Amino acid sequence: MEVIVEKLNGILWGPWFIYGILLIGLFFSVITKFLQVRHIKDMFVLMFKGEKSEKGISSFQAMSIALSGRVGTGNIAGTATAIGMGGPGAVFWMWAIAFIGAATAYVESTLAQIYKEEKDTEYRGGPAFYLEKGTGQKWFGVLFAVVAVIAMLILMPGVQSNAISVAVENAFGLAPWITGVIIVVLLGAIIIGGVKSIANAAQVIVPFMAAAYIIMAFIIIAMNIAEIPSVIALIFSSAFGAQEIFGGIIGSAIAWGVKRGIYSNEAGQGTGAHPAAAAEVSHPAKQGIVQAASVYIDTLLICSATAFMILFTGMYNVHDEKADKIVVEHDAKEYEIYPTIFTGEFGKDEYSGDAQISFAQSIKEGAAYTQSAVDDALPGFGGPFVAVALFFFAFTTIMAYYYIAETNVAYLLSGSAEKIGIWLAKIAILVAAFYGTIRTSDLAWAMGDVGLGLMVWTNVIGILIVMKPAIVALKDYEKQKKEGKDPVFDPRKLGIKGADFWVDYNEKRKNK
Repeated sequence: MEVIVEKLNGILWGPWFIYGILLIGLFFSVITKFLQVRHIKDMFVLMFKGEKSEKGISSFQAMSIALSGRVGTGNIAGTATAIGMGGPGAVFWMWAIAFIGAATAYVESTLAQIYKEEKDTEYRGGPAFYLEKGTGQKWFGVLFAVVAVIAMLILMPGVQSNAISVAVENAFGLAPWITGVIIVVLLGAIIIGGVKSIANAAQVIVPFMAAAYIIMAFIIIAMNIAEIPSVIALIFSSAFGAQEIFGGIIGSAIAWGVKRGIYSNEAGQGTGAHPAAAAEVSHPAKQGIVQAASVYIDTLLICSATAFMILFTGMYNVHDEKADKIVVEHDAKEYEIYPTIFTGEFGKDEYSGDAQISFAQSIKEGAAYTQSAVDDALPGFGGPFVAVALFFFAFTTIMAYYYIAETNVAYLLSGSAEKIGIWLAKIAILVAAFYGTIRTSDLAWAMGDVGLGLMVWTNVIGILIVMKPAIVALKDYEKQKKEGKDPVFDPRKLGIKGADFWVDYNEKRKNK
């Protein structure tokens, strides 16, 4: 199983794809004239303007669901993993993919709004919908929907629940299966209520936990304020191999920075497009711009907070995968979390106690680095605080995964078959979440990367084909703003076909 998963990852995440996704993000940035810079004010103004309705959710709720999917294990464990496997320079490449990825997030989320549908008294939309309508090929939409259901229900939930169980066991000594039961009970209680229940939970949990985590990071940064210039210099110099010690792993810095950056902010994966489609707005570009902001919040704020805490405290080692050796070794305090003694060369560790955790695996369970970083600054506080933060971050991500899976089930099925499919989806994600708590971290992350890669491949190819309406919508939004209007979308005036929801919406509005 592990061999098959690793081979799939080798295909999905080859160097040409890593560099390709950077170039695609840059292309979208250029073609939108860097909207992620020009419309940064609108991002945060529009976030709080949309109102929810009986059929749709507010812009803030949509962004909260998107953030609940983006802000998860990738922000705490994933950032630490990127540093452990790619060095401090990986942080720069996480920033880079977030900056250009904001334009990608705009395109996919705007397309989701343009081609959304009203189904079962709720707005539904996402890549499956816009790939079918934008290309006129039903099979394209079905392909993404099938990939998304498999990824969201089987391949990816385990990463989140596994990270929770590892962090909780480290901090509180709770057996993984007990953590699994707690996750299943809480998750089941929320997802049974559907999208509105998920939106209500997300808009409360995500802002609160994100704020608490960022405040903690600022406290640690304030305690190490004099080191900020040197840490920033370290990130930039190692990102381009300027330091001899990191020269041999520049490829790893880019690869791990991009991979974990996408895992964290999900730009290009199409996940954020699903809740974007459910928002009640007068113009698709509005929600596209708001969703671009969620990428900034996720990576430039929360991932950076994790990175600075780790780099300030020195609670990390760096492993060169190709040479199979440690190139940077700091204080080994992070390993006190595990009852394991590391000695000798890589792969020749001596173990004490019952834990049989390899050095590479301990890196991939990167939450330990973050726990140690906080604990180093505030002794006795790091383990519990990061465990609680990770619980909420990862738990809300699993909630978002379920919502995305449900949307794609609704796309694939209808009538009684849809209702049965949705109930099977609930059962599947609960089983996957529980299983994730008791399996190895290596396998959990590897399976998650396969799911991520499959979705990114399918969605990015699709949005390159059908991106034109999103660009047209942006120009229309900007034109109406210059005229002093509150932008309203009319696809017929813009020559956009297939946006049937908006045609009907405008007709109903005229007849009121």
